Amino acid sequence: MNEYTLPVLFGVIVGVLTRLHMLRTDYRQYPTYLHGKIIHVALGFIAAGLGTVAVPSIMEEDFTAITFLTVAASQFRDVRNMERNTLTVLDEYELVPRGNTYIEGIAIAFESRNYLVIFTSLFTTFSYLVVNVYVAIIVGIVCFLICRKLMSGSRIKDLVDIEFVEPHFEGAGLYVDNIYIMNIGIPDKQEAVLKYGMGFVLTPKNENSRTTIANLGQRQAILHDVSTAMGVVRDSGEPSLVPLAKRDLGDGRLGVFVLPQDRDVDKAVRVIGNVPTLENAIRMPSEAKANRRGGNFN
Repeated sequence: MNEYTLPVLFGVIVGVLTRLHMLRTDYRQYPTYLHGKIIHVALGFIAAGLGTVAVPSIMEEDFTAITFLTVAASQFRDVRNMERNTLTVLDEYELVPRGNTYIEGIAIAFESRNYLVIFTSLFTTFSYLVVNVYVAIIVGIVCFLICRKLMSGSRIKDLVDIEFVEPHFEGAGLYVDNIYIMNIGIPDKQEAVLKYGMGFVLTPKNENSRTTIANLGQRQAILHDVSTAMGVVRDSGEPSLVPLAKRDLGDGRLGVFVLPQDRDVDKAVRVIGNVPTLENAIRMPSEAKANRRGGNFN
């Protein structure tokens, strides 16, 4: 053992614990339990080790060791590609797919969390060596809380007001409130849709929210999460029993039609509200110069 053994060990432990906290298997069942978790825990251990050994390398003026961080960056980009490819293949077998935007968001999250582990291990090890273990513990807790905050992100309930509306037919047209969803002309299918279907109207709170929920990937994420959490009444080859989300072209409201096996309105509202706002779907037209007061195109 030498002067770096305990600080390095401390930094690795804090980094791995941080990665374990950020690794959750929720109602979406991803990452899978158990083998999918093993992969990500192992990568978290590698990331923690890289962040930790960077500090002693700098102190010993062994700057060539820092090049390992650049190698790590390329390796963790491969993690992003791995997650994207895996989820894209799995998505073909979902009754209600996630969609490419949701998949890309998950892939980005898995890559970024490894970088958070690197920074957590680096700062805690640095604090241990420069000050003492007690300060390192405080720094580790602060990094842990920051990672927890960055992990949460915004939710759909922050963007819209959610209201339950019974779906209805006008002729062969299926409507949620006054928002047209699709055309179903077979009486038996109409009965099934009215029996199992539920409708929700999502009213955006501002211009940015209206543009964000208009994104097709964000809409598909809502349908997927509701169908995963509450079940879905459909099978392959049933195009009339497909959950859909359509816009009111006049005011930007979003009509959501789902066919859950558990027809609990309050639970469905909670599930929709907790759908993550996808980073790739976020739009901010209010930030455009032309939309600002006194703004221009120059």
